[in-house]
Amino acid sequence: MREITASGETVEEAVQSALEQLNTTRDHVEVEVIDEGKKGLLGVFGSKRAIVKVKISRNQIEQAEKFLQDVTNNMNVLTEIATSVEENHVTFELSGEKIALLIGKRGQTLNAIQYLVHLVVNKDNKEYYTVTVDAEGYRGRRKETLESLAGKMADKATRLNKKVALEPMPAFERKIIHSALQNNDNVTTYSDGVEPHRHIVIKP
Repeated sequence: MREITASGETVEEAVQSALEQLNTTRDHVEVEVIDEGKKGLLGVFGSKRAIVKVKISRNQIEQAEKFLQDVTNNMNVLTEIATSVEENHVTFELSGEKIALLIGKRGQTLNAIQYLVHLVVNKDNKEYYTVTVDAEGYRGRRKETLESLAGKMADKATRLNKKVALEPMPAFERKIIHSALQNNDNVTTYSDGVEPHRHIVIKP
């Protein structure tokens, strides 16, 4: 983490000087004012320069992207990563050959990678981000599969007039099932069990 101490006639001037030396912009740094300085008599006598310490703040998204690249390289999967940020949600879209290795059975590998990336993005940081790691549109296809499954299982619960338990799945996938059935007047849904075995129950 690079940091620099700079001085100027005013705090703003000192900060500007530091930004030029660090070759960065104001939104990428943390500023600590060591001395606000003072103008002095007639702006000359007894004047004191302002002193600031400016350091480049850790860019958590770039760091997470590098972590993701290291993980995929260690798995011997050559990938390209497209990163997009919308408010406080960041999406990492992976593409390349052998992408199925990164997805794993029912997306378990991809979910594990997403969990780790989420930890990296939010480590020691004031700003909280939610994270999606996708691989060649897998999340969209999985969403359609889950919505279809929700409909079939709701029909089954209604037909047999008894509760139906689904397989364990992560919270964001359970949310898809809940959302898919929230307007279905024939059933209610709730989550049961303890992570990582928490699952949805569809009740007539």
